[in-house]
Amino acid sequence: MDANGPAGVLFDLDGTLVDTTYLHTVAWWEALGRAGFDAPMARVHRGVGMGSDRLLDHVLGPERDRGADDRIRAGHREIFARHRERLCPLPGAADLLRACADRGLRVVLASSVSGDDLTALRSALAADDAVAAATCADDAPESRPSPDILVAALHKAGLAARRVVFVGDSVWDVAAARHLDIPCVALTCGGTCRAELAGAGAVAVYDDPAALLTALDESPIAALT
Repeated sequence: MDANGPAGVLFDLDGTLVDTTYLHTVAWWEALGRAGFDAPMARVHRGVGMGSDRLLDHVLGPERDRGADDRIRAGHREIFARHRERLCPLPGAADLLRACADRGLRVVLASSVSGDDLTALRSALAADDAVAAATCADDAPESRPSPDILVAALHKAGLAARRVVFVGDSVWDVAAARHLDIPCVALTCGGTCRAELAGAGAVAVYDDPAALLTALDESPIAALT
């Protein structure tokens, strides 16, 4: 480790370490339907990874009547909460976090989920022994693609942007990292293809946490140690 301060890896949670992307897609789709909006699931999926305000802009348009927004958000929270006991880590997720920590890197969960969902996701992941810090929605005024949650994660872990890599699964993750000139390693397990993630600016793309773990010593993360 060089003398420029501690190094670390920031990880998105939803769709990157825990298999939730399509659960969120269905929860948003059902909540939108309850409110009278017929939104194709494919369009909803494309917005997963943004905050709820930006997702609704993406799906329904920024000029919409926003009177139903709170009801849609509440519906999504209620529907997604039904699945908390069924959450599963993606292949290799916990081992990847531990491998990073074993290399002397600070592992940070840079998530913008609610506090309750963060607790459920961390329980599913079962790797708190490797985690130095974590964020939730309360830590950032603006959601991705704004970099606010990454700024909060850096602050909580005592890290500088020049000494970290961010691992995410969506183009919104890549965009947030790009705002801070943080290299973003992307995973396709959230349902976004390799070409699109690379085209958005990801410095490397892997299938899932297990694939990144296998290639860890040749990955951008290795350059931190």
